[in-house]
Amino acid sequence: MTELTAQRPDAATIIFNLPDYHVLNADILTFGQRRIHVETTIESGCPSCGVIGKRRHSKRKQRIRDIPVAGAVEVIWSKRRFFCDESQCPRQTFAESTPQVPRRARSTRRLRDALVSAVIHSGRAATETAAAFGVSWWLVQHALNKAMTVLPDVNKLRPKRLGIDEHRFRSVRFFKDPETNAWKRYEPWMTTIVDLDTGQVLGVVDGRDSKGVGDWLFARPLQWRLGVEVVAIDPSAAFRKALRMWLPRTAVSVDAFHMVMLGNKMLTEVRQRLSQETKGRRGRSSDPMWANRMLLLRAAETLSDRAKNRLQTVFDVDDPTGKLKAAWEAKEQLRALLRTGSLEDAAAAKERLQQLVERAGQPEINRLWRTVCRWWKEIEVLIVTGATTSKVEANNTAIKNIKRTGRGFVNGANYRTRIMLRSAVRTAA
Repeated sequence: MTELTAQRPDAATIIFNLPDYHVLNADILTFGQRRIHVETTIESGCPSCGVIGKRRHSKRKQRIRDIPVAGAVEVIWSKRRFFCDESQCPRQTFAESTPQVPRRARSTRRLRDALVSAVIHSGRAATETAAAFGVSWWLVQHALNKAMTVLPDVNKLRPKRLGIDEHRFRSVRFFKDPETNAWKRYEPWMTTIVDLDTGQVLGVVDGRDSKGVGDWLFARPLQWRLGVEVVAIDPSAAFRKALRMWLPRTAVSVDAFHMVMLGNKMLTEVRQRLSQETKGRRGRSSDPMWANRMLLLRAAETLSDRAKNRLQTVFDVDDPTGKLKAAWEAKEQLRALLRTGSLEDAAAAKERLQQLVERAGQPEINRLWRTVCRWWKEIEVLIVTGATTSKVEANNTAIKNIKRTGRGFVNGANYRTRIMLRSAVRTAA
């Protein structure tokens, strides 16, 4: 019985573990850094015709950047140049290359992969990653941009349900108008578009108006747009305008969480107004209505018996007009409407809400009712499909972590690169 045998690499090559390379020798420099001399172990072909080079033209040493191996190392590659033996090839000579160090590269592929992994998988800042690997910030960003090019093309995807929501790209700033000398508030918003089935971020556009979302949808192929069945948004007229223009056949669902937020906001405004009307001041800790302000916003079905008694005390002691209780009932009826499971139940809940609104006769509750009426078609889509922006909000949370790690971003393109790569990693996992 015979066994196939192969030449065993030396210990230095095994420890260094750079594919397709062989360690020639290693030196220790005066300041303690190690210098590793390597050469290739595979054949190289002409980049023009593909003929394998046999005759060596020359050899030169090239310094390449690599990952730290038991500490920082300096890698010197004894790079060979070959004659091209193909008579019809216009290229006379060519330099060798490997998968780890392609043509015109000055760093190994494993280094670029490690940089991308440190920023995207581990959530480290680009500056911190550059310092840890002993490279420049520009190399880290170049590796991220290179990784961005291999992501799946959005136009080739076929999402059926989309979610759209906005977030702040940078903090609020004030600029002085040179003509009027007036200070203007500037809020740099960006809008995130997410596939609700997979949770992957499909696009990040500037602003939160209809133009940004509309331009992004217009850039998608017609078949792509026709394949979208439902889009979930918050109560944003700008988003709805863009969807009506570029996705006219798509059902639009309004997010239940944002509708409940409007109900809570209404109740808070009523409480603040009643405090001014009855006491002539803002609420204080001695006022039951103010002390239990967070309890008023809680869902009624989650209240314990003790919490229900405290809430009843607020209505009995600090609500002589009954207007606060009327607002609370309208808020709870809106929540009940959003939890219905059929259009018939939703219509009945809407009639009950209308009765409460007419009986209360308060401007804040009337405004909430008008919002419900304007968004009734979208509410019906929510009840039928259950599509919400929950996965968009989850991505916005990850985006906030990216901004905190990077201490904010100035370049929008770099910001989008990190968001798209991070989303692709989370989706693949």
